Amino acid sequence: MNKIGDAKEKICAFCTGDYHFEMISLPYINKKMANNNEIIILTENDLENTVKSVLEKTNINKEKKKEILKLNWKKDDKTKLEKINNKIEKEMIIFIKGKEKYIKNINENIEKYLPEGKPVKIIDCYDIEEIGENASKVVEKYNKILQTTGEKEIV
Repeated sequence: MNKIGDAKEKICAFCTGDYHFEMISLPYINKKMANNNEIIILTENDLENTVKSVLEKTNINKEKKKEILKLNWKKDDKTKLEKINNKIEKEMIIFIKGKEKYIKNINENIEKYLPEGKPVKIIDCYDIEEIGENASKVVEKYNKILQTTGEKEIV
């Protein structure tokens, strides 16, 4: 299930909570924003306060921090799914963070909104405490995993 069509790539990640998700995703988001990628964060719970707290402790410059905060870290699935449907030509990176059921539901909805051929990476960020010993079964569905250092091939 790594590639869906020609332009869609699926990546997994595991986190222990909101702060951990942000510590994993922020370096990647910072890098991808520098490449002018469109970033969308779909989340089961509001991350606005935690991302502000994490950003305060990073060495990312002030302007970049403001740009990152504009990404909409709130739980606002409907608005974000509609944004996916617009005709942006640049590569889109969609983070889906939450419990396994939430990730499955959002992925099903994305298929309804995503125009065919639109370049996109979907990064499913699982709650490791929920997944527990089943993490290896989840990883089998992907060819890459997102870590703090970036995307890594799963071997």
